[in-house]
Amino acid sequence: MLSFLGVLIIGGILGMIAGAILGKDVPGGCTGNIVIGALGSWLGEWILGEFGPVVVDVYLIPALLGAILCLIIYYFIIERLFRS
Repeated sequence: MLSFLGVLIIGGILGMIAGAILGKDVPGGCTGNIVIGALGSWLGEWILGEFGPVVVDVYLIPALLGAILCLIIYYFIIERLFRS
C-alpha cells in the first residue's frame, strides 16, 4: 500500500517537472500531474528499461522522459482535435 502511494506521489512530482520542462500546464492540476507522471513512469520504463536512481520502485530518468513523452503526445492529440 505504501509503495502505491509513493508511486502516486513520485508520479505527481514527475508530471509537474515534465510540465515545467515543456512550459505547458498539465491539465487537471494535481490529478493530471499524477496521471501523466504515472503513465510516463510506466511508458519510460517500458521503452527505455530500468536505469538511473530509484525512488519507491520508480526509475527516475526513464520515468521523467516518459512523462515528457506522454505530455507531448497529449498536446499533439489535443492540437489535432481542436485545430480545425
